[in-house]
Amino acid sequence: MSKYIVEDTKKITSTRFTAMKAEGKKIAMLTSYDYALARIVDQAGVDSILIGDSASNVMAGNANTLPITLDEMIFYARSVARAVKRAFVICDMPFGTFQVSPDETVRNAIRIVKETGVDAVKLEGGAEIQAHIRAILCAGIPVCGHLGLTPQSINKFGSYGVRAKERAEADKLIDDAKLLDEIGCCGVVLEKIPAQLAAKVAKATRIPMIGIGAGHEVDGQVLVVNDMLGMDPSFNPKFVRHYAHLSETIADAVGQYVSDVKECHFPSLEEQY
Repeated sequence: MSKYIVEDTKKITSTRFTAMKAEGKKIAMLTSYDYALARIVDQAGVDSILIGDSASNVMAGNANTLPITLDEMIFYARSVARAVKRAFVICDMPFGTFQVSPDETVRNAIRIVKETGVDAVKLEGGAEIQAHIRAILCAGIPVCGHLGLTPQSINKFGSYGVRAKERAEADKLIDDAKLLDEIGCCGVVLEKIPAQLAAKVAKATRIPMIGIGAGHEVDGQVLVVNDMLGMDPSFNPKFVRHYAHLSETIADAVGQYVSDVKECHFPSLEEQY
């Protein structure tokens, strides 16, 4: 049994997730996209699992998050939710599912929750989508926000560079974070913004600010699980730490299997009926 499996097996709900900030407890969040890995991640003690639209990149091989569909996100989210016993499970609402109208947004959010069993949904944006967020909250669905670098706006930004370096954008981000707090979001992901700004936002809000490339003075951290496991060594942005190098481990294992098959070392007499 892994030494990291936690003794506290009580389910983390939206209220418990939010309360962790007031209790001074840092939140560890990772993405997951399938049953097998989500089960391991949950048992290893992560507090929250995000089914990110990053599945578009790491699972489907797309250049960005824009192509992934609602049906595809529901497939991944359902697989993850079935595996999780403790972590607070959040599903990204993909591009095109919340930009049109509050009515369409809440219909899509309801479909995600009904068909997957996740605990909450996540949307990118601030004041411009507050009516959409309010509609979801009125339907009884917890919402996590996402500010800073919002990958669904990559065609608008033109790059994946650090956001909110200028005063005007930084001020708007602070205002948006406060707004998301006031209207009832359970947390906010802050992506790729200056650490000093992220710290200021965390201090100005009551709900958890979860950083990814936002320094250490926030209320928690999130990484794409494929990145922290070293599945693609060519992807190595500054904010990613490789806790393993699974691309090498898997390649070695597959290579040994191929060799054993070709040299008639597998299966052995003990491995056949």
